[in-house]
Amino acid sequence: MLRGKLVIPLVGCNKMTASATPYSVDKLIEQARQLATDFRKTTGKSLPGVSNEIAEYDACKLLGLELNEDRSEGFDAKRIARNGPKQVQIKARSIFNDNYRGQRLGQLKLDKAWDSVVLVLMDENYQPFDIFEATRDDIMTNLNENPKQLKRGAMSVAKFRNIATLVWTKEDGLTASAWSDEIT
Repeated sequence: MLRGKLVIPLVGCNKMTASATPYSVDKLIEQARQLATDFRKTTGKSLPGVSNEIAEYDACKLLGLELNEDRSEGFDAKRIARNGPKQVQIKARSIFNDNYRGQRLGQLKLDKAWDSVVLVLMDENYQPFDIFEATRDDIMTNLNENPKQLKRGAMSVAKFRNIATLVWTKEDGLTASAWSDEIT
């Protein structure tokens, strides 16, 4: 631990970089960021499907998660904690201005087994600036208050931020208090 920051080795990204291709995943992700940024500036639209791939990579790299190869299990990654592995869904949202109003998370997989949801918030250049985590219990408690949302597994970014814990910021990285059960 350095100055209150949790130092996580980049082992979580091994599955992404271990393939036998001449391409660097780091470089491909940076090119995807640039392509998505240029596409939005040119067309005024987001490039479909790119933000979540970038967010999964960023969450893996920044939080030390290990991507799950079989996404049909209902979670995207695992993190190792003192009481065993935690199954994590990863969601992404690009925020092109400071207004979170109307922004929604992708559908939560309520019928699958998972422990928490990580939300990677990205700026207009698809660079992460905040990462939040909410436990399944907190999410289910909130969704139970609104049966329509529960049925669809829907939640706004603003609501998610209200019930979640800020675990990483662009300015400070991952703080030691964010994941108190993390193995270091």
